[in-house]
Amino acid sequence: MSKREQYEKQTEELLEPIVTGFGFELVDVEYVKEAGTWYLRAYIDKPGGITVDDCEAVSRKFSDVLDEKDYIEDTYIFEVSSPGLGRPLKKDKDFQRSLGEEVEIRTYRPIDRQKEFVGELKAYDKESVTIVYEDDTEQTFQRQEIALIRLALDF
Repeated sequence: MSKREQYEKQTEELLEPIVTGFGFELVDVEYVKEAGTWYLRAYIDKPGGITVDDCEAVSRKFSDVLDEKDYIEDTYIFEVSSPGLGRPLKKDKDFQRSLGEEVEIRTYRPIDRQKEFVGELKAYDKESVTIVYEDDTEQTFQRQEIALIRLALDF
């Protein structure tokens, strides 16, 4: 397990009880380097959506834990935010909640000369994801082919 994965896993374990204590869901944790700066990000959600005050409450409470445990060697910025409208599907609970919803899939490599696909999420397992198009045709993607899968944005 990489250092990044260890930090994310430990953060999830420490943050989960705080987030659920507020009645929210911990959607994801990521530890990423952007423009030379490390970011530890927690994405939280609740029915009706997350507010800035919700993010601030979780951030304040968890900052004390981060100071106490001090398990991340690098200098980093901690952020708490909403997963946004086009939230990525990463965990089984995300896929389960999104069955029957319209999703957007981006693949690493072109499939039939395209890399973006939009359809209704019909099925998933640990190896594959199946969507149904408007014309009722189905397409199954291997998980290792998928760079991103998220809820489709309809405007």
